[in-house]
Amino acid sequence: MKRSLLGALAVSTMLSPVAAMAETEVQFWHAFTGRLGELVAAQVEEFNASQSDYVVVQSHKGNYSETLNSGIAAFRAGEQPHILMVFEVGTATMMAAAGAVRPMHEVMAQSGAAFDQDAYIGAVKGYYTSTNGDMLSLPFNASTPVLWVNRDAMTAAGVDPDTDLSTWQNVDATLTALKAGGEECPLVTAWQSWIHLENFSAYHDVPFASQDNGFAGLDTELMLNGEAQVAHLTAMGQWAQDGKFIYTGRRNEGGANFRAGECALFTESSAGYAGISSEAEFDFDVRPLPYWEGVGNAPQNTIIGGASLWVMEGHEDDEYKGAGQFLSFLSSSDVQAAWHQNTGYLPITSEAGDATRAAGFYEANPGTEVAVIQMTANEPTANSKGLRLGSFDQIRGIIDEELEGIWAGDKTAQEAMDSAKERGDALLRRFEAANR
Repeated sequence: MKRSLLGALAVSTMLSPVAAMAETEVQFWHAFTGRLGELVAAQVEEFNASQSDYVVVQSHKGNYSETLNSGIAAFRAGEQPHILMVFEVGTATMMAAAGAVRPMHEVMAQSGAAFDQDAYIGAVKGYYTSTNGDMLSLPFNASTPVLWVNRDAMTAAGVDPDTDLSTWQNVDATLTALKAGGEECPLVTAWQSWIHLENFSAYHDVPFASQDNGFAGLDTELMLNGEAQVAHLTAMGQWAQDGKFIYTGRRNEGGANFRAGECALFTESSAGYAGISSEAEFDFDVRPLPYWEGVGNAPQNTIIGGASLWVMEGHEDDEYKGAGQFLSFLSSSDVQAAWHQNTGYLPITSEAGDATRAAGFYEANPGTEVAVIQMTANEPTANSKGLRLGSFDQIRGIIDEELEGIWAGDKTAQEAMDSAKERGDALLRRFEAANR
């Protein structure tokens, strides 16, 4: 795929010196809109302006699920991009896609681009590496859930905005006080499965699934119906019935409510910083994700969300060289530090985090280091290093449906999670059979 700098004149000048100025085109498909979309576009523009050999063309392909499905459909049609953004739950699917993806470490070796696997922080790198320790995709936007606090809403309801919210026990009492003080939306959440089941399990060091949450083999079973998970969801279900937890949707619909100042507390990704800092007209801060005191080994560490960048097969050597150069640019210290500071996503390299700290960013913006500390405070265990489950996008859909049954009061937490396990395990067996 080549694009002449002179566009329409390309045919007539194929044999002229101008042809030597042709740039190799690299297609990059992603899932970002709004402020994040603007920042991705700026990164692409910066890379394109930094050299004259390659031009990256970025395209938004919908939400995470839609982008993954677009990439799969495009590959089947022989029209796949060079680089595809895939959210973390699609990792097992991409690993199983033999012949469709080219491993990151191979791309970088072939391109000659600067690349050091050891430069990436362990909690992020481990998610996207093979059992041999080879990096398969480039960590790009890695985040972890935190608690956002609307300080003005707390004050308006007569609640001290500096109240300790480190435990769910304290959050429970605070929600009661907020409701009594006239707050109509004490708590809202985004990404309910990711935060309140997947990260909940890791944070309390209890298994979400067998076989080290899928890292140790395909013959895994869900364990999300355990005592700790059921107790947490039972509490949230009661909060929903009492009007202390307001359910707004399966993805990040609650973000709009929080940014508009309509809710007091919000469990969301650390990457909420980009939108909240640019839109909120109220005083806010960010706290660590709460944990239930006395449950498991909490607080252990939370796990990442977000996405990585996969390189697709079926392209020319010079195009892979361009892809490698672009990926190296994205992971460079300066670019990563700016991305971390502007978005709230984690710095994927230690060097980027160190540069941010040295620049005084955390000091000037209190709370922005919370996610980094929360992720790296403890060495990950088998229960807290992440998830690698086949068909997990579809399993999340099942979990979302069952959680909605709890919030509506139609099911107990135990009933809902038992059903989610049964239905999810059926998909895991199908995935296992297809990828033996």
